[in-house]
Amino acid sequence: MRYFIEFSYLGTAYHGWQRQPNALGIQQLMEERLATLLGADHLDLVAAGRTDAGVHARQMFAHFDWDAPLAVDLVHRLNSFLPDDIGIHSLQQVTASAHARFDALGRTYEYLLIQQKDPFWLERAHWVQAPLDFEAMNQAAALMLDFEDFKCFSRSKTDVKTYTCDLREARWDYMDGRWVFTITANRFLRNMVRAVVGTLLLVGRGQLDPEDVKTIIKSRDRRRAGASVPAKGLYLTRIEYPPGIYVNGEGKQR
Repeated sequence: MRYFIEFSYLGTAYHGWQRQPNALGIQQLMEERLATLLGADHLDLVAAGRTDAGVHARQMFAHFDWDAPLAVDLVHRLNSFLPDDIGIHSLQQVTASAHARFDALGRTYEYLLIQQKDPFWLERAHWVQAPLDFEAMNQAAALMLDFEDFKCFSRSKTDVKTYTCDLREARWDYMDGRWVFTITANRFLRNMVRAVVGTLLLVGRGQLDPEDVKTIIKSRDRRRAGASVPAKGLYLTRIEYPPGIYVNGEGKQR
């Protein structure tokens, strides 16, 4: 049987999601702890995507295969076994062909920015003291929706076959004392969101006009875009799946 596991994590202490040979990744911890509870020698988790070192996730999914129904208290036991910065929310049986990465219809990220020193957010948001023109930044963000090729925002050394993304949402909002950049697409390139935010900050500081973003995107040149902002402000917040992949709601635990 195939199961989807829904979880969240604060990425500060980890070298990203993916298992690493010389650093601690979230994947390694979850695979080892889940295998121990299930009495397995080894267990593979296939996640919806890879987050870089220091990036957080409010909602992440991964799938794994197991040849028996899961114990009803497995979510509780796994949460007790994992560090406090990783939380399991649910386990749900899915169809045998369901895939956490390839079946995802959309992904949403948020980037948090503060403009005043706040001790409670300094390690989880990007502090920018300089005045910013968020109206101009939103104008530039809206222009991005007219494009599909975002090579200029991609990490240079990457093995992707296409730089095309279906960008559906990109905007800044002020919420609870913080500026939040929300961006939604069917997929994202490595480092893309942090590079987008870095470019929009150049617009906010008056170093670029909103229309300049169109020229940067058309250039397909990473050197033309802004520097990547710190990972600590980036959160994966939502992943969408077609409802048909779930097996009658069975196996769901909260």
